[in-house]
Amino acid sequence: MAGESVRTLILCARQEMLLAARSRWTQLFAVVFAGLSLAVASSGYILSGGSGLQDFARTAASLVQLVLLLVPLTSLVMGVLALTPERGGAEILYAQPIARPILLLGTLIGLFEALVAAEALGFGVAGLVIFARTGSDGLAGFAMVAAGSAVLTAVFLAIAALVSVGQHGRKRVRALAIALVTWFALALLFDVAVLAAASLLRSGHASRLLISSVLVNPIDAVRTASLLAIEGTGAFGAGSLALLRFTGGPGGAALLIALSLSLWIVVPTWTAMRRLARMDIA
Repeated sequence: MAGESVRTLILCARQEMLLAARSRWTQLFAVVFAGLSLAVASSGYILSGGSGLQDFARTAASLVQLVLLLVPLTSLVMGVLALTPERGGAEILYAQPIARPILLLGTLIGLFEALVAAEALGFGVAGLVIFARTGSDGLAGFAMVAAGSAVLTAVFLAIAALVSVGQHGRKRVRALAIALVTWFALALLFDVAVLAAASLLRSGHASRLLISSVLVNPIDAVRTASLLAIEGTGAFGAGSLALLRFTGGPGGAALLIALSLSLWIVVPTWTAMRRLARMDIA
């Protein structure tokens, strides 16, 4: 029985990956991401009056913010669109002789594979050009940003699954709106609100708030991990430095960040699977 479930899961994931890979939205994302990566690599010296391509370390540092904004938004939108069938489609989809949790998990895995492949194309094109022009210095940090991009994809696909459960037909617009508000809150509003609140608190309470903010927000967690891999603690903000002091060094911080991101992937996915299994699709 377990073997049959695994085969069904693989089949669902493969089918969804093929559908996503053929989607013009996925292809457009791959092209845009590759173009922006190359643009970041080639424009880094403009402000300082220089020219030519940046090396891997400088490009990785410049790419972090692009990844933190674009990848969550794309994952949320494409996840919601894929997981909210058109009117009448949900009844047909969930009438198939496949357990709903397996169908949902397979869809998420297929989407993850397609989006990560698109991101890998962007990083790969930029990486090959940078390697040919500047060598391999800073490659580890560049690879860490690519890994962080994949983790963010998994996190926000899980959030998209939680948002999308039961939101089929006309309700898919509401699910998409919730997804966009979630992205805005985590990517843009969260840090501003935390820093504003921390400025009103005493030192000890402010530090605890900043530490919590890094672990609670997956975007901040990936930012901290990426900057730690690229530049050590030199580029850290207040929240990341507070986390580093609390954990006693980069090793402890990395473990807490990994635990936080794992929970962000597992908990929304598990919750969405349970809700879907119990839901009456009509």
